[in-house]
Formats: sequence, C-alpha cells, structure tokens
Amino acid sequence: MANVAFLGLGVMGYPMAGHLKTKGGHDVTVYNRTFAKAEKWAAQFGGAAAKTPREAAQGRDFVFACVGNDDDLRAVVLGPDGAFAGMKKGAIFVDNTTASAEVARELHAEAKKLGLNFVDAPVSGGQAGAENGVLTVMCGGDEDAYAAAEPVIMAYARACKRLGASGAGQLTKMCNQICIAGLVQGLSEAIAFAKRAGLDAEAVIEAISKGAAQSWQMENRYKTMNAGKFEFGFAVDWMRKDLGICLAEARNNGAHLPVTALVDQFYGDVQDMGGGRWDTSSLIARLIK
Repeated sequence: MANVAFLGLGVMGYPMAGHLKTKGGHDVTVYNRTFAKAEKWAAQFGGAAAKTPREAAQGRDFVFACVGNDDDLRAVVLGPDGAFAGMKKGAIFVDNTTASAEVARELHAEAKKLGLNFVDAPVSGGQAGAENGVLTVMCGGDEDAYAAAEPVIMAYARACKRLGASGAGQLTKMCNQICIAGLVQGLSEAIAFAKRAGLDAEAVIEAISKGAAQSWQMENRYKTMNAGKFEFGFAVDWMRKDLGICLAEARNNGAHLPVTALVDQFYGDVQDMGGGRWDTSSLIARLIK
C-alpha cells in the first residue's frame, strides 16, 4: 500500500482514483477544482478530500494528475499551492493528462531541481477503459521512477510501458491519436460508401471485420455509427485538442501529417454541426446527411 494523491476528478480521473483505492488498496487523497466533487469521491470510496493540490500532495509517495491541458497541469503542479510545493523529497508525480511533450520535459526538469520525480503517463482507452480499470498507459521519464510507479499505475491499467526519457509518453500518445484519426475516417467512409451502394452496412462490416481491415474502432463503433448514435466515449472537442498537440509537435520535428491535418479539419466541421461533445466516431455525420 502506498500513500497516493490524485488531482483532477473528471470522467477519467474520478474512476482512476477509485481504482487506486479499491483495487490497489492505497491510501488516497483527492483534489478537484470543484471541492464538492472531491467530497463526493471521498464519501464514495472512503478516501480524503483536499482543498489545494499542495494539501493533497503532502506526505504522499505518489501524486497522480489527470487534468485538461498544459495550462491546467501547470496550475495544479506549480506555484505556492501547487503539488510540487507540498511533495516530500523523492516522491513521484505521475501525469496522466494528454499534454505536450514540451510541458512534460519542463515539469520533469523542475521536479529534478526540487528533489522530486516526474513521469509523463498519458492513457488510452477512454471513459470505459477508466471505469473498468483497463487503460493503456504510455510513459516517459527516468527508469527508476517508472519502475517504482508501474505497480501503482496497474491499479487502473491493463498495460503500462516506458517508452523512453521525459516526454516519450506524450509523444507515444500522439502516435495513438494519429492512428485513431485515420482509422475513424476510413471506417466512416466505408460505412457511408456501403449505404450509397445499397448494401447492408452492418453486414458489410461484419464480413470485413474478420479480415485485414479489422480494428478496435471497427469492432466497437460500427453499429452505433451506422445508427447515428455518438454518445459512447471520447469527445470531439478533446480529440481536436489532442490533434492540435500532434500537429504542433510535427511542426517542431519536421514530420508530415497530411491525413491527420485533414481529419482535424473534418472534426472542426463536426463541431460546426454542434457535435463538439459527440464521440469521435461522429466523423460519419459529415458524410451521411
């Protein structure tokens, strides 16, 4: 059992913190910007609620965070009320936010100055993965810090891997989102094409899903996409944030992401249709009107 803090109780963080308490058996203190939500979590899971990140982090062996973006992450980490101000020497900060590699390296360097450790550990698997404790976690950071954190992370994960130095986890998550963008667009076009061709789209996908076209998106989303239902996970607004990070990093490292850039524009069309909170499979809505 470890003494753990968790910062950020959104649709991902709330159940992830819960698994640290119930499955991991850890002593968990939580912080959320809206304190009432932290109190609700503490009442449900039997942990404690703190009013600031610093208070939550005090005396903890591990401090986890899952917040919105780079600025949100800096807000809970830095400053007089930030987690770093309350963490004890040698403690490990594990960031599950999908953020930039730049902020991961920045906070890793700041942690080192303070005698702390920082592991960037973005996750994949969506809300369902968080609720079921079966997320995939992609990590960057020092080997010893990762080795210490991995057994604790596994309370909410089915797979966890260190990919390299600080920032490598975030870069790997970018690869993940690049793949998903192209897969969902391809699936959307296939279903729309099948309908135009007068085929039974579900029967078509059932047939081709047993071959080389198979993917998680196909297995889990084709029926809801065909039915025009988009209430099943990761929101378009969040995906556009993530793809923006991918495209910014590509500008820095010289990578060419023509498909990703195009699909990002298509998600902008979905937002213009009022679908910002629809799940990412809603790309098909552009094609079937």
